Amino acid sequence: MSSDPWGRVDETGTVYVRTADGEQVVGSWQAGSPEEALAYFERKYEGLVVEIGLLEKRVQTTDLSTKDAQVAIDHIREQVDAHHAVGDLQALRERLDKLVATVESRREERKQQRAKQSDEARKAKEDLVTEAEQLAQSDQWRAAGERLRALVDIWKGLPRLDRKSDDELWHRFSHARSAFSKRRKAHFAQLDAQREEARRVKERLVSEAEALSGSTDWGPTAARYRELMAEWKAAGRAQREHEDDLWNRFRGAQDVFFAARSSVFAERDAEQTENLKLKEELAEEAEKLLPVGDLKAARAAFRTINERWEAIGHVPRDARPKIEGRMHAVERAIQESEETEWRRTNPEARARAAGLTGQLQAAVDKLQGQIEQARAQGNSARADKLERELEGRQALLDQALKGLQEFGG
Repeated sequence: MSSDPWGRVDETGTVYVRTADGEQVVGSWQAGSPEEALAYFERKYEGLVVEIGLLEKRVQTTDLSTKDAQVAIDHIREQVDAHHAVGDLQALRERLDKLVATVESRREERKQQRAKQSDEARKAKEDLVTEAEQLAQSDQWRAAGERLRALVDIWKGLPRLDRKSDDELWHRFSHARSAFSKRRKAHFAQLDAQREEARRVKERLVSEAEALSGSTDWGPTAARYRELMAEWKAAGRAQREHEDDLWNRFRGAQDVFFAARSSVFAERDAEQTENLKLKEELAEEAEKLLPVGDLKAARAAFRTINERWEAIGHVPRDARPKIEGRMHAVERAIQESEETEWRRTNPEARARAAGLTGQLQAAVDKLQGQIEQARAQGNSARADKLERELEGRQALLDQALKGLQEFGG
């Protein structure tokens, strides 16, 4: 009979393994010596040790599913429980029990991880839905549309939730996208309608602009072109394929008119510049009449100069006030000379002036007498008051005398 610490072979060739529950039959060995029998079943034990070691490593270092790990553990445990090996079977059971605990721990970790991932996915999808619902109200059509498409790609990359939650969130997400698409479609439909209306308005404006391009009614036509431009700007933009062509026609018609007007105005400016030179010469000739000596001759000469002035025509607008002011100054000087002469030779005016002078002279003489009397009486206050009054009357008398001298009196 042969034995070792974990098993023995009896005289009949039966192989036993020692366990905590006593010896268990491993098998029968008839082909060789008892030592060979023990060595064979010890190798089977070593095979189980290797198999458990490999399984432990797979559980620790790979993503072996808990289900597959449990199947592998159960398979090894069946072999251990069948006592078909010689060795410390209890140690193998303990290792398997520990491995089961490890697998359970991994299962719980993965469960928690999946729960965490699910929560994160739910939060991410809720955030996507919130952003999509905000974007659904945006009028930034291009940017919002591109962002919504990007959100779809992000959604596709997220894990699925439970069917009910996932369907509810997707329904909100899809509804937001649909609402945005509906609003965008309505906006561009309205925009197309507005652009079509703008095209019709601008067609009318172009037709009128082209009809006016040959006008020589410069002022009213230029004013109407300004009105047409204001109407053009107010009409908004037509479709892109029409806008540039309409604008080129509209602008071209204006260019034709304003080019013709500029040409005419250039000729007019040249003529008016020449007129200004002629009027400056006449103004200089008129100014030589001053100061007025012979009123009759000055009046006749100015009349002749003025007739030539009126025959010349317009001068540039910015030069008009100055040149006309020079002629008006000469005319006023001649008129003032006429008024002075009339006053000097008017008998009625001379008589009125003489009468006023006499009245003032009498008043001055009377005041002087009253002042002398007040001084003689020692009434200085009254004398001072009368002297102030005398100053005023004397000033009036001086002025009246000066006027009377103008009449030669």
